[in-house]
Amino acid sequence: MEKAVDMPTAEAKKDTSGFVKNSVLYKEFLAEREEILKHKWIESEKAGKDIGFEKALLDWIVKHRSHWRERRMKEARAEKAAS
Repeated sequence: MEKAVDMPTAEAKKDTSGFVKNSVLYKEFLAEREEILKHKWIESEKAGKDIGFEKALLDWIVKHRSHWRERRMKEARAEKAAS
């Protein structure tokens, strides 16, 4: 009979969760999500109704994402150079 594989303990899960939440990738995801939600609010106000997250996401990607990323990279380089 095979030995059962131990499931990760709550502590191991907590360590992994902390690692993810502190990662640059996750922080960028949160910053991008915040921008999309702002865009959703602005476009919903213009439309006079909630346009929904998916429509706001696609619209933001097409119209704003590349410029937003360029600006974020420039800001990160400037902060790095200043330190």
